Amino acid sequence: MNASLFITCLADNLYPQVGESVVRILNRQGVTVDFPEGQTCCGQPAFNSGYQKDAEKVAKHTIQVFEKSEFVVLPSGSCTGMIHHYYPEIFKDDPVWRKKADELIAKTYEFTQFLVHVLKVEDVGASLAKRATFHPSCHTSRLLHVKDEPLTLLSHVKGLQLVDLPYKSDCCGFGGTFAVKMSDISKQMVTEKATHVQSTQPDVLIGSDMGCLMNIGGRMNQLGSRVEVMHIAEVLDQGVTA
Repeated sequence: MNASLFITCLADNLYPQVGESVVRILNRQGVTVDFPEGQTCCGQPAFNSGYQKDAEKVAKHTIQVFEKSEFVVLPSGSCTGMIHHYYPEIFKDDPVWRKKADELIAKTYEFTQFLVHVLKVEDVGASLAKRATFHPSCHTSRLLHVKDEPLTLLSHVKGLQLVDLPYKSDCCGFGGTFAVKMSDISKQMVTEKATHVQSTQPDVLIGSDMGCLMNIGGRMNQLGSRVEVMHIAEVLDQGVTA
């Protein structure tokens, strides 16, 4: 089986170790991973800001880059949600590109979704002796309806004590450009989220979207918290000897 890694902007520029963990985990499951170097952004920032034509241009480029991929895997429910839910809207009046978008959608998966539903794997052999809580990001849980998959994978991590996060369905306040355009509201939202995280007294905050983790982790750091922030791929890559 072959899969192409769509690294996403945040992982590529700020958290490359997340992509490295994804590749190692998939390799251990017998998946050959390639990295199409022409990949850029999924187009979500432009789309959310109302720049429809710019988003369309980026979406067309993404479709072309991954046209020959067997599967496309992303360590982000947000970017995966953009492809699954908004590419059809972008190309609703263009049947040729809508067909190409549908072909990409059919083979594109968020990382935990790919592990559980395509590879049929729930235990990757990871171990991490820490107390943790998990933040389910909005796009992953609401757009993709990926809710149980991350928790199922984490339940098999040896030594991990997972504590339920209060008000877990509340948004962290990131929302991409929302955090910039509505910064005061965003700050209040992330402060509440950080408070809820710290109430669980975790060693680690785990999530599946680096945008959320960057936002929450940044605010907790401002508040003097020592809680470590880890993408779920990093957690699933811990303690594996094989």
